[in-house]
Amino acid sequence: MNKVLSNKNEEEILEFYKKTSSYTDLGYYKEFAKNLPNNIEELCLLQRMQIIHPVAFKDKQIRNKQKCFWGDMTKVEITRLEYEDDIFPTAQSVIAELLRKNPNYTIKREAKDKVHVTCRSQAIILASILKAKGIPARARSGFAEYILYDGIYYDHWITEYYDKKEKRWKLVDADEHCPDHEMGFDLNNIPYDKFLFGAEAYLGVRKNKYEEASILYSSDPPTLGLKAAIRGLFFDFHSLMNDEIIFLHMPKYIQDKKFELSEEEYKELDDLAELMLEPNKNFEKLQKIWEENPKFRIMSGALN
Repeated sequence: MNKVLSNKNEEEILEFYKKTSSYTDLGYYKEFAKNLPNNIEELCLLQRMQIIHPVAFKDKQIRNKQKCFWGDMTKVEITRLEYEDDIFPTAQSVIAELLRKNPNYTIKREAKDKVHVTCRSQAIILASILKAKGIPARARSGFAEYILYDGIYYDHWITEYYDKKEKRWKLVDADEHCPDHEMGFDLNNIPYDKFLFGAEAYLGVRKNKYEEASILYSSDPPTLGLKAAIRGLFFDFHSLMNDEIIFLHMPKYIQDKKFELSEEEYKELDDLAELMLEPNKNFEKLQKIWEENPKFRIMSGALN
């Protein structure tokens, strides 16, 4: 994994990841973001306490608790969606909704005033706040075994940002900042071998390094193995290009084929994935593919 940048393209890459997309641009909330804590641990904990992960609603015991990590769950309206990612697909929309519900952006936010979004939203919110502060940042998509430590790599999104002082990229997981969840490593500086990026998962399945059942994308029904890895590959490719697509999005040609590709098409993805193993080193090559291969960017969606 290419964590340290070469002098040749360092400035270009860092400037690129200071830029925002329609998903990470905070608009009128940019000044609000600038005034949030600069300490990454404090920033992640504050952000974590604004959000209820939708998995909480699948547990009836948690859903009926007055006192738990998320607060008084009995005060959350039963008509609220478990997953609100499709209502608030951008960082700006999440922050706007939080401030609409309660303008006091503190760790003491009540459960009824929190937004129900997943790790993708956590990743892009943190990236958007860091970008607003002038810090190069990018969302990353892949799989994490550390979520449950049961031998399965679950689909997951985290954030990668450039530490100017140490002159290197770091991985941080705002979504897992829970006081009762011991990881055995620093969530603000995740070792790169603890996160399985989309390209690593895809190539790992292709080369039989990972069994089909060990790579899981939490759709309904769940997607396993190569199909799950292809999702992670494209979510991460688009994120590397500052285009943090939502879960409904996938290249249309892949969706139309129901993820059953020809060997030639798989080899095309092999080449893409190999470049993505070192995204900084291969930054220009990845940008060229982005610009010259429109089928990777023509998305399917709820209405497409």
